[in-house]
Amino acid sequence: MITGLDHFVLVCPEISSATAVYEQLLGRSADWRASADGAATAIFQLENTSLELMAPDGEGTVADRLREIISDEGPGLKSLAFGTGDISAAHHKLTRRGLMPGEIADGSSTNAINGETRKWTRFRCADAQTAGVKTFIISPEQALPVADAPSGCVTSLDHIVINTPNPDRALGLYGARLGLDLALDRTREEWKTRFLFFRTGGLTFEVINRLGEDVDPAAPDSIWGLTWTVDDLSAAHARLTEAGFNVSEQRTGRKPGSAVFTIRDGTLGVPTLFIAHSSR
Repeated sequence: MITGLDHFVLVCPEISSATAVYEQLLGRSADWRASADGAATAIFQLENTSLELMAPDGEGTVADRLREIISDEGPGLKSLAFGTGDISAAHHKLTRRGLMPGEIADGSSTNAINGETRKWTRFRCADAQTAGVKTFIISPEQALPVADAPSGCVTSLDHIVINTPNPDRALGLYGARLGLDLALDRTREEWKTRFLFFRTGGLTFEVINRLGEDVDPAAPDSIWGLTWTVDDLSAAHARLTEAGFNVSEQRTGRKPGSAVFTIRDGTLGVPTLFIAHSSR
């Protein structure tokens, strides 16, 4: 049913400055730029997903809603859009699984960079059934091509981190209802954290529950942070340091055979890690 994470959305106050930041951060240019219906977008296509920056543009209902989200919640990661090869079958199955999807709708966008047009069909699941994380299922007519990236630039998304006050609810949502592969369920008392790892389409959803915190289990989940994959961690570290990012030292990662560093700020409020695997 679900083939992977087609894209995820980072809402930001203004599209041009946000695009410039992420072009430097990822080491690659935006592949798609568009503006329509009160929203401006920039898309970065990677090997296993794409990042969509979204900002209010002009006036209208969508622009007003985006400004309201930024005012109330701040900029940040807001939406997940899972890919499927059969939108009707996905809609039927998720209806039966209680995710209360809305109607299937057509969409399209024209790229301001080269004039090309993309089309898709999609639907949205009810926020009340997805723990407050805006969740879409989408079937694009065709995927964006992935541009070559120089050494030290981001090639893919290793994992996306979601905070949850209710790990059993997350098991039901991401595993049983959306059908992602549960690869790990482990509690690390020394870190006071329970980790749930779900996999789909070549990336990992790391759903974490902080143990001992006095949080209402009915409170919503939140998309928290990102870990980007590069082929050469030292080259990435040097590139970002030269670009003026505040980066940590390189260190051994938790995954066997991995090395990582942290981007301390300048990511539009998104906790960000870079990782390289010795086997890549």
